Amino acid sequence: MSQRIEDHPVLGAINEKEYVAFTFNDKEYKGLKNESLAAALLANGIRTLRYHEESGTPRGIYCNIGHCFECRVTVNGKPGVRACLTPLKEGMVVESGGKLPTPVRDWRAVHE
Repeated sequence: MSQRIEDHPVLGAINEKEYVAFTFNDKEYKGLKNESLAAALLANGIRTLRYHEESGTPRGIYCNIGHCFECRVTVNGKPGVRACLTPLKEGMVVESGGKLPTPVRDWRAVHE
């Protein structure tokens, strides 16, 4: 059952409803084409996107505007992708887990 808000009191109704399939941790889901990956995961009831590098505590969506790096996942084999800034596309393969580099200290390791 979708938990998506389809008629928001401030933002209005979602008019475009082209759904695409994607996988998260080897399970198939559907989301709206080009909505953020974070929104698609939340609409499918997924709250934990990864685990903290040092403490192992669950992490999910925090700021939802790309500043905090809490929503980092692996998309189509590329680690450290922020789900809140990534448009959903047909066939995306998304994975959580695994130790990701810290956003500031290990930035070069991900981007070089």
